[in-house]
Amino acid sequence: MSNSTSSNRMEVPEAKAAMDRFKTEVASEIGVPLKEGYNGDLTSAQAGSIGGEMVKKMIKAQEEQMMGKQSQ
Repeated sequence: MSNSTSSNRMEVPEAKAAMDRFKTEVASEIGVPLKEGYNGDLTSAQAGSIGGEMVKKMIKAQEEQMMGKQSQ
């Protein structure tokens, strides 16, 4: 039985390609050897560092956007 309320789904499916590019860019920046397809050879720490850095960058971008809107 599948669970359609998975937290792993994209809220905006059209953004999947952009998120994949973002993930690849972040992995490259922090030196994690991410490749297309299966990445089961990555350690949990490596995979987690990609996600953690993505979140940091998204939060920073949102904060900057919010500050720009507040000063107008």
